[in-house]
Amino acid sequence: MEATRSLRRRVYLMRHGSVTYFDDSGKPFLPETVALNPAGQAQADAAGRAFGEAGVRFDRVITSGLPRTVETARRVLTASGQDIEPEVWAELHEIRGGRLSAIPKDDLRRAFTGAFEGVVDEDQRFLGGESVGEMMDRVHPAIARLRARQDWDTVLLVLHGGVNCAILSLALCGPERGQRFFLGGLAQAAGCINALDVGDDPRDWVVRFVNFVPAGPLQPDARTTTMEQLFEQYRKGR
Repeated sequence: MEATRSLRRRVYLMRHGSVTYFDDSGKPFLPETVALNPAGQAQADAAGRAFGEAGVRFDRVITSGLPRTVETARRVLTASGQDIEPEVWAELHEIRGGRLSAIPKDDLRRAFTGAFEGVVDEDQRFLGGESVGEMMDRVHPAIARLRARQDWDTVLLVLHGGVNCAILSLALCGPERGQRFFLGGLAQAAGCINALDVGDDPRDWVVRFVNFVPAGPLQPDARTTTMEQLFEQYRKGR
């Protein structure tokens, strides 16, 4: 049955909850396998309670298929009292890094943080791997495909910091400039929620709010970015 349509439809865009990417010595875990740590589980549960208390009901829930997004989505659904099977859209996978050991020491900081500083050149590579432009080339068509479907009014996307920035950049810059403009300075805290409304016209985006963290909305202690934190963790073992 086709969902009831309003003037615009609502996209809730989440980043997965917190995970542990490095051990205490700075040795990386395989990023495709990491699950939520206790803080990440609490963040996902808090997001689910916020949706439930607001009476938000989802028609569809979409993840990238990586364990940290699937677990976040399932915890959100449980905490909000909704029985929906999350979908997997693999093209919404996080921007892919290369081999950390192959990055020269002097290039490490830039490799970690360069994709998330200001307006980022599309050729900028993330950890020596995928470029920002290559990521946008797979993410933006997926969003267009989602918008073309008429079977939802409210959707939850549980994705990743880089992918979320690509979607928010598209919404803020429009379909012409947004195809090439990547706003890397848009903070995406673990477990955060963004809200975007979309109309039928490809240019019809309304960004309602960005980086809302139900467990701590004022974020008083946040002064560094996720990639700055990960760089410091990795540097211990380099």
